[in-house]
Amino acid sequence: MRRREFFRSSACAGLAAGLHELVQLEAGPRIGRDIPVRLRKRTARLRRLDDVLGGGDTYRVYVGEYQATKALLRDGSYTEETGRSLLSVLAEQAQQAGWAAFDAGRHADASGLYEASRQAAVAAGDDALAGNALAFLAYQKVSTSRTAGVETAVQSCRTAGPGAPAGVRALLYGRLAWAYAAAGNVSETERALNTAEAVLGEAGGVPEPDWATWDGNGLQIMTARCWTELRRPLRAIPVLEDVLAHYDDAHARDKSLYLSWLADSYLAAGEIEQAATTAGRVLELSAGVASVRPRRRIAPVLQGLSAHRTVPAVAEALDRAGV
Repeated sequence: MRRREFFRSSACAGLAAGLHELVQLEAGPRIGRDIPVRLRKRTARLRRLDDVLGGGDTYRVYVGEYQATKALLRDGSYTEETGRSLLSVLAEQAQQAGWAAFDAGRHADASGLYEASRQAAVAAGDDALAGNALAFLAYQKVSTSRTAGVETAVQSCRTAGPGAPAGVRALLYGRLAWAYAAAGNVSETERALNTAEAVLGEAGGVPEPDWATWDGNGLQIMTARCWTELRRPLRAIPVLEDVLAHYDDAHARDKSLYLSWLADSYLAAGEIEQAATTAGRVLELSAGVASVRPRRRIAPVLQGLSAHRTVPAVAEALDRAGV
């Protein structure tokens, strides 16, 4: 809780300074080509808040950025080239705000922002961002219906196209794999994961956008999540254990989510005590994090563990959860 309050205070202070900067930008008679560059760098800096805060804390910050850029586009004077760059920044900011809305459980806001992002990206001629907007929409659909996201995820890869940076294509194919896994399609899941790995290994010739930066564990985590979803715990558990062994608790939301998949795989493998202990860690780490996803993700595991309440570790986890 103290960590969350510290970062929230820091974020608010940074936002106030940034808004002053944006007011100064808006006051100018004409928006130069440097302004989209500065805004994109600012957007990248603010994206780091998502590493330590949940969407319930960041949503207003990101929406404020999106609305400020929208006002620049509406009221400013600029060249056609600068206008396209501003639209690209707007698309990026809308995705960031949409992700925070999704993380906070505001699904209607999230889908609206993702669609606004797609439209802005298309208008900017930014195929990579347009594809990523569709990938976000697919990811959201999967969270409510196990088969609904596949078509949109396929479209996201096609929209970005083969000319997109390798990191972008790997990201989109990873999300496509997740959509296939949620739908229970083993062969297509494996094919998409193999494609993502092959693409990620390509020599970089096109600069990677900040929003597609990989932390080195991204594809491993996605692979393990897919195998968990497909009920292949023996494939998922070693990968998750290896990554989580050195994953910092400061990234409480993401670590609790990854632990929830590990708990799920332990349960599927019949390792009841380990599943319960890991579920307890999920509950511990996610307490005070402004995200609805860890608790929702661990709920089916807790339900599965309830049949083993006589096991002390299970009883402890269920008591912590209040079920």
